[in-house]
Amino acid sequence: MYEFNYRDQYTIAELVPDHVLENIFSYLSLRDLRNCSLVCKTWFRILSDENNDVWRFHCYKKLAEEVMKSDLLTSVPSYKSKLRAFFHAWSPRDCSRNIYIKPNGFTLHRNPVAQSTDACRAKFGFYRGRHAWEVIWEGPLGTVAVVGISTRDAPLQCQGYVGLLGSDEQSWGWNLVDNHLLHNGQIQGHYPLLNNCPKYQVGERIRVILDCENRTLSFERSYEFLGVAFRGLPRRRLYPTVSAVYGNTEVSMVYLGPPVDG
Repeated sequence: MYEFNYRDQYTIAELVPDHVLENIFSYLSLRDLRNCSLVCKTWFRILSDENNDVWRFHCYKKLAEEVMKSDLLTSVPSYKSKLRAFFHAWSPRDCSRNIYIKPNGFTLHRNPVAQSTDACRAKFGFYRGRHAWEVIWEGPLGTVAVVGISTRDAPLQCQGYVGLLGSDEQSWGWNLVDNHLLHNGQIQGHYPLLNNCPKYQVGERIRVILDCENRTLSFERSYEFLGVAFRGLPRRRLYPTVSAVYGNTEVSMVYLGPPVDG
């Protein structure tokens, strides 16, 4: 009598046509898909194609139609990268009570509350590797508009109009209004160190680059590297964060994955 073994399982798995596998994979959870990619080279090859029907199905299942048709995700062209950006977007559970996340999943809205500064963190933080994300301020900056990172211990709301992100030792930020770097409640210098540096324009994409290996935080604007803003970051999980003061302003964040050098 024939005895089935694991090697036969892998052989059978590789014989199933690609289009049949894609159809089956479309019904599996994302966690199951990760496990499937480890079964054999064929399954790994199929799931490595970031624009196939598997990732297209999951992308349209999770993301709002409005955001799929907009220009917000132009920096993440593949279906899988759009899906990854969605899971790394702003957290509706980790923000000030004066902020809510819009139905598109990528944009926060600050309610018009007087004498309050409000912040929001992303769903995921990082403590290893290199990561990049874009921040787009889609409304007025007000007197203080800060982009950067924080630990889970950093506050998300305070009284007055201040640089909340960067107000303690748990956060680091770049104030787009006056180009000051903020950390531990102090101005850490002017940034970027360029002559006649233009002010941030609403709608511009700021790229934030976190290097957990070298423990640095840097920024790019219009694909121009602006230099390292902070060094000596702690070996803790650090979250993409912004803080805002202007009523009804909106800020979007799109996670890009590892930064592309050059």
